[in-house]
Amino acid sequence: MAYRPPRSWNEGCPCHSLRRREHVPDNWLDEISCRLKFDPDRRPNYFVSDPKCLVTTSQPLNFTLGTGPQVLSSVLPLCLETNHELIFVSCFWSKKSESCRDVVSMLRKLSDKAVRLGRIIQVRICFSSESSWRRFHPARIKGKIYNSRSWKRLGLPAKEEIKGLNLVVKSTFVPPFSVMHPKFILMDRQKAWMPSCNVSWEAWLEGCIEMQGDITAKIYDFWSAFWGGVGAELPPLPIESETSTRNPPESEIIPGEMEQSRERVASQTSVSLSGIPTILLPSPHRWHPHFFQHRPHTTPLTSFLQHIFRRAKKKIYIQTPNLTCRLVINALIEAFMGGVDIHIITSRRLMTLEQLVTAGSITEYEVCHLGRSYKHQQHKRNVKIWKMKERARKRNGYTGITDLPRLGSLEIGYYKPRVLNEANEPVKSHLKFVCVDDEITVLGSGNMDRASWHTSQELGIAFFSKDLAKQLSKSVEDVLRERVKYAYKLST
Repeated sequence: MAYRPPRSWNEGCPCHSLRRREHVPDNWLDEISCRLKFDPDRRPNYFVSDPKCLVTTSQPLNFTLGTGPQVLSSVLPLCLETNHELIFVSCFWSKKSESCRDVVSMLRKLSDKAVRLGRIIQVRICFSSESSWRRFHPARIKGKIYNSRSWKRLGLPAKEEIKGLNLVVKSTFVPPFSVMHPKFILMDRQKAWMPSCNVSWEAWLEGCIEMQGDITAKIYDFWSAFWGGVGAELPPLPIESETSTRNPPESEIIPGEMEQSRERVASQTSVSLSGIPTILLPSPHRWHPHFFQHRPHTTPLTSFLQHIFRRAKKKIYIQTPNLTCRLVINALIEAFMGGVDIHIITSRRLMTLEQLVTAGSITEYEVCHLGRSYKHQQHKRNVKIWKMKERARKRNGYTGITDLPRLGSLEIGYYKPRVLNEANEPVKSHLKFVCVDDEITVLGSGNMDRASWHTSQELGIAFFSKDLAKQLSKSVEDVLRERVKYAYKLST
């Protein structure tokens, strides 16, 4: 698979000077430019007129795997490095969760730091849902700003307890199913984290990529376009913040706090790569579910995933909580029919009711459908081989069997906990991880279910680096050891 940027847009692209195979897939920008349509009700939509603005570079720093509380407990102490502004975006917010208590603790310490420094640090907390009562959320895409008197209901400290912070709390949910699913943390517009977990109590396997570089400006653009208006606006950063160090004095961080949180994490991989070609992949929400429409609306995330699935040559690895999007399933069937090996890790009995409501199906059924489809193609191939052998036997000649296209292998496994009822042992997998041909890695909030592809707002990120793909894949493989039960291991 040769990745060559089309001449029409490669000049000036951050990837142009990096003449390696990790380039943006050829024709993807041209393809999406033709298919994207402006819709004022689907936000954000700032990229519609110029999708090239999503292409950039990044420097991944760390990749963390563990339960949601473990992942956030490793990230939040690093947020104490904030000097001017901190943006915290989650899909779900549970005030009774351990993660919420960790966020509150971080806010108090960050406020104390701001008071000592004699400044006000801007903090924005954005989420989509806090309970099953979200269906009664005001159906306004502009969202709802929580006044300081209602912070207690969210488990947040009173305004008087965080005098060093200018905190704004905002939520947006569009009934019936348009949840704002992205999760990310942006610190001083210079460092970002993109976890798969919410601020919630679930002990699920999650992942988080920490990064810096030009990608942070793209993430800020996404936040500003959707969350940044109507009461949540941020002032420009001081010029000195662009050159200020990101390492705080040791007195600003409680001794041992970071070390203790990192020890609790199941896996943490340090990455020393810079200038990696990267694409930010937004996917705007769509309020109408269109249950009888199998093709989702075109977004950078959905079109990019379809693009790399079609162009895969050797291997597609997918780890997703749910698998109910028929478009994805059909793309995987076409891939293994074309000789591409497919490896899927998913979860059994995870959010079953939500799957039925949004997709009319469940992961277990779609996994069986994939297995049956493979066996059907395998049978057709065996019949064709038998007929060829019969003709060859009658003619005493060339069989032509080697001309048959190879059928790729299919492996589908369900995540299972290594040890039951053990503290910090993930009981389900909620990680979203895609790796194609050991070159392209996609992380973010998007699942391979119908909700993520048809109605929810999502945010993904694609990295083009063999070295990064190798390191992250190895981390995931190590964490999954003895934690997968395979439903299918099929090959020809």
